[in-house]
Order: sequence, then C-alpha cells, then structure tokens
Amino acid sequence: MTQGARTLIVDVPGPDLTPAQGRFLRAHDFGGVCLFARNIRTPEQTARLIRDLRDALGEGAWIATDQEGGAVLRRLDVPPPPAPLALGVIGSEDAAREAGAVAARGLIELGINWDFAPSLDVNVDPRNPVIGERAFGDDPALVARLGTAWALGLEAQGVMAAVKHFPGHGDTHQDSHLTLPVVDKLPSALEATEWPPFRTAVAAGVGSVMTAHIVYPALDPHRPATLSPALLTGLLRERWGYGGVVVTDATDMRAIADRFPHGAAAPLALAAGADAVLSCGHGEMETHAEHAQALDAALREGSLTEARVEEARARLEHAARRFPGTPRPYPAERRSTDEASVEGWAREALTLTGDVPRLSPDEPVLLYAPRTAPVGGPYGDAPSGEALADALRARLPRLQVALHEEEAREPDWALLRAFPDAPVILATLDRWTPPGWQARLARALPGRTAVHLALWTVHAFEGAALPTLATHGFREVNLRAAAAALMRG
Repeated sequence: MTQGARTLIVDVPGPDLTPAQGRFLRAHDFGGVCLFARNIRTPEQTARLIRDLRDALGEGAWIATDQEGGAVLRRLDVPPPPAPLALGVIGSEDAAREAGAVAARGLIELGINWDFAPSLDVNVDPRNPVIGERAFGDDPALVARLGTAWALGLEAQGVMAAVKHFPGHGDTHQDSHLTLPVVDKLPSALEATEWPPFRTAVAAGVGSVMTAHIVYPALDPHRPATLSPALLTGLLRERWGYGGVVVTDATDMRAIADRFPHGAAAPLALAAGADAVLSCGHGEMETHAEHAQALDAALREGSLTEARVEEARARLEHAARRFPGTPRPYPAERRSTDEASVEGWAREALTLTGDVPRLSPDEPVLLYAPRTAPVGGPYGDAPSGEALADALRARLPRLQVALHEEEAREPDWALLRAFPDAPVILATLDRWTPPGWQARLARALPGRTAVHLALWTVHAFEGAALPTLATHGFREVNLRAAAAALMRG
C-alpha cells in the first residue's frame, strides 16, 4: 500500500475488472477510478464493474466519469443532457438545473458518484479547439448562472460536480491535450471574464473544482495552474475561501506528461494544493504505479509533507460521506419524464438564421454530408451522416443522400445534376473546419433552395451566405428536432 495513493483517481483498461487488476488496485489503495467510454457497455456490466471496483478499493472510493452533455457523454443509454451551449441558447436556470439532475440520474443509478462536469469556461476565443459547445457561452454572467445551476442540480441527485477548468480554459486556441497553452492576461482581465463563474460556484459550495493545464504568467510565470501554489492555494483556497475538493485534469495530457513524465506531476499538484490527481493510463496500469511511486519518493525527500497528504485525504473522505455513491433506481416514469425534457430542450435550442426553407415530404430533397467527423480531445464519439440521413428520411421519404468520406476532394455533383430542382441540405458535422468539398458546394448553391444544417459548430462558408439551422448537438434527439423544424406546415 502506498501512503499517498488514496489521492490518485486512476483508470482501468476495459469493461470488466480482471482478478489481477483487482489485486493491483487493492495493493495500491487508490482513491477511485474514472470510467471512460471503453468501460461502459450495458447497465448490467457497468454496475458489475463498479461493484468490483468498490470491492477492491473499499469504503469511500470514488467512481467518476465525464457526463457533460452534448458531445461529451460516457453513458449513452439514458436520456442525454444537452450540450452546455444549447442550454446557453435557452438561457434558463431551471432548465440548466434540471439538465444537471438528468445527468446525475443516469450516473447514480449505477453508483457513479463524481461527474467531472460542468465546464465553467467562458468561450472567449472562437478558435478554441477543446471548449466550444462544452461552454454555456461567451458571457461570464450567463456561464456563472447556468453552470452553477447545472452543478447544483447534479449534486442534489447524489453526484458530486467538478466545475472546470479552473481558472479558465476559454481564451486559448491551443489544446492542453496536445500542448501547454499560455493565457497572458492581467488579473483584472481574468477577474472580469474567466473568474466570475468559478467564484459563483465556490460561493454556492459546489463539491469540487478541476484544474486547467494552462500557464497564466501574470499569476505564476513558470507553472501551469494544476501545479501552481499561487493559483490553487493562494487564489482558490486563501483569497476565495474554497473548502471543497480540488482535482487535477488528467496528467496524461501532453501539457503535463511531456514536461512531468512518469507521475512526477502528482506530488507537485498535491504540494500546490490539489487533493486528487487524475492519472489516466489508457490501459497501462503501470502508469498508476509510477504516480504512486512518485508520491512516495516526494514524501521521503520532504518535497511533499504527510500533513498535506492527510489534508487532501480528509477532504476526499468528507466529500465521499456526502456523496457515498449508493445506487438509486431510475424508475421508468422518471426516465420518461426526463426523455420528454430532453426532447423539449432540443427543440428550444434550435437556432435559425436567414430564410430557412420548409421542405415537403412529397418532393425529392438532397442531403450532402460527411459520413463522420474527426474528433479529438475529450470526445468519445462523433456525429454520423448515416444517422442524420435516417432521421431526415423518417420525415422526407424521397430523400436522396450523398455521404462523403473524409478524404473526398469534390462533392457529388452528379446528384445535383440528377435532381436540378430539388432543395439541398448541406450538413456540417465538424467540430473544426469542415472539409473543402463543402465550401465548394456551398458556393454552387446560391439561387437554389438550400439550407446549411449545422450539427456541431456553426461554420461560415466564404462567398456563400446560406440560411442556417443550428442544432447545437448531434445526438438522435437533436436530429429529430432538426428534421421536424425543416418540415412544411
């Protein structure tokens, strides 16, 4: 057993825990496990996995995941909470609070008691490759109001929230999964934009805060927030008076791993003021042993004190008594009500720009879309052109479909020629810049009935101002809402 390992939240390779993995977890006495999409299959399997994890780790163990809503979901067989940006479009605290409760009910049913959500980042930079629709918007007051309501709705159902990414990941065009971003802003600018949502959550007593792997030179010129005493202790604890759990973002992200390999970040984060370190090995359990060994070495050398480790453990244990993770049934009637809420939010979040056409089921309609979209960062799955076609075809039986592979250079011009009078739906599925063939097609559509259907990011096509229907989500519920909105009558 490693002295500081109870502060480590680790991952496991697959949907089942092998006896050897159970012995490994038990021997190190880790504090909990974060589940990813690879771990979650059927409810029965996931419940069994969680029971096995708790058997190995004992009382007070945390079972965590990322169930943010929208594009970032790990459990997919329950009503999906909308993307935070969709809730920002709706603008209702009541809706945000209830969306957090919906997320929680799908987790606590299985015994998951820590959700690394919601994002309280203010989406300042539209080029941001990792926040985008994960933020409630670009207005600090809106993000503060809705994000805190979402977190409190989650916690009211027995799942601890982790508001992230402190002190703000919204004003950068770099992805901390791939590099170490720098946000060179004065404290006064951070106070005006990045910090209001986190200060609101702290004042509300939200259970935990997750750190950002970003350097803020005006506050600490050398260390990212995850490893910075100035930010975690000086600002968050001492100036703001936060008494909850501080957890790091994953230490396998290259912003940290490239500079502090083999678990070296773990003792630095605890010494800076974090209480839990998220160690992700993507199937390599040895990564977690390295983190535990780094903690032991730091304790022996004196760069990390036993008092600091005990303080961190005490916070985790106190929070676990508040959120014990006892599974709660998800009754069919409650689930049906949640599904209706999700359907309603999908309709409310639709944004129409320009003269969006209404289509007839009696006429041919052309759909141009990628077969899928590239993903990265925290996203576990992607929009599907085939799923969109199925949803539209339910309303438009004469739909003609051209799905394009990622390497496509030109659109399928033959379909346009075969149906010269048919309306066109140009669907973008991409989080980042859409493929070039879509821009070429968009420029060929003026004078023809057409609509840009944006399932993820709302893109602008240079030289082609198409009317746009934005769903702010690509789940089935969003596809159904879009199909209904395009119908005549």
